[in-house]
Amino acid sequence: MTTNTPGWQPPHCPNPQCQFHQQVSDAWRYKRKGYFTRRYSPKRIQRFTCLECGRNFSTQTFSTTYWQKRPDLMARLFMEIVGSMCNRQMARAKDIAPRTVQHQVSRLGRHCLLFHARQLHQIGPTPEIVVDGFETFEWSQYFPFHHNLAVDPATGYFLYHTESPLRRKGRMTEHQKLRRAELEALLGRPDPQAIRKGMAELLDVATQGAEKIVIRSDDHPAYPRAMKLLTCEIEHRVTPGKKHRDQHNSLWEVNLLDLLIRHSTAAHKRETIAWAKRRQASAEKLAVLQVWRNNIKRRWENGEAVTPAMLRGAVNQVLTVQDILRERIFRTRTELPECWNRYYERGVVTAALPVNLRHELKYAF
Repeated sequence: MTTNTPGWQPPHCPNPQCQFHQQVSDAWRYKRKGYFTRRYSPKRIQRFTCLECGRNFSTQTFSTTYWQKRPDLMARLFMEIVGSMCNRQMARAKDIAPRTVQHQVSRLGRHCLLFHARQLHQIGPTPEIVVDGFETFEWSQYFPFHHNLAVDPATGYFLYHTESPLRRKGRMTEHQKLRRAELEALLGRPDPQAIRKGMAELLDVATQGAEKIVIRSDDHPAYPRAMKLLTCEIEHRVTPGKKHRDQHNSLWEVNLLDLLIRHSTAAHKRETIAWAKRRQASAEKLAVLQVWRNNIKRRWENGEAVTPAMLRGAVNQVLTVQDILRERIFRTRTELPECWNRYYERGVVTAALPVNLRHELKYAF
């Protein structure tokens, strides 16, 4: 039942300080407190008051469009993010400001982080995972980074992702080497252990609850060092990175995810002018793609109508965007891993930019 349904009842008190915020019992009492009207449908919004803490709220408090001036945008932007449109294209198509799109995309990313974290608690441990690093860059090619990815090879379920800033490498002209040295003198050099740390954060969450697990990866030297911190029993199966990457490759599922990310996100195409300006924003868009990949996109385009989330037992049907955005997920009621907590609070800093705003808004979850 959605917040627009007649007879809808609030599931809990929205006040984090109220005893009925986390767990609701029959003892919780609230009362209706009139209505207010607005421009967008539904135009008549029911108000409530919690009789325990005195907090006033409405049906809109539990909606994903809470405190939005344009509640019609969120669902439309969701599919455009995974449809390889960049922010300015989305803004032009809707005749709105690019900053509006940025705010909406950021909010969508936070919602998807919470949605997936809640789903991750439901599915239980994974007996086998395949991991890899998806390389891209922020701001300019002098600031490359990895999105570290973990996938369940049996179902294609996209389990988790983290990020690791890198130092620019590969063939460079003398001018480029000089420019890299200037930037590192000004902004500092990226942590040489970043991939190990990012992969360790990834594996800590992806192996949670498992006593024994098989980890497939390529021959990157940082991965075995990251696995040393795990407490479960590990069987590490290495596939050389130079091996042909077709469906017979044991890393196929994560290689397929790499292809989907490049195909579905404008910032990660090989030749693009829509590259990510901030690593933080890239992580938010990847969270949207993660929820789409797991719950909306079919496992096989021409086969049975089944998604990775259905194969993992997280849901029993192919979800729609409206299903994903049906209700607001409260940050105070959903536990996020430490790395994703940084993403939610927009704590990832792009060194090249002087201003990196954090998410400190009170009502824009």
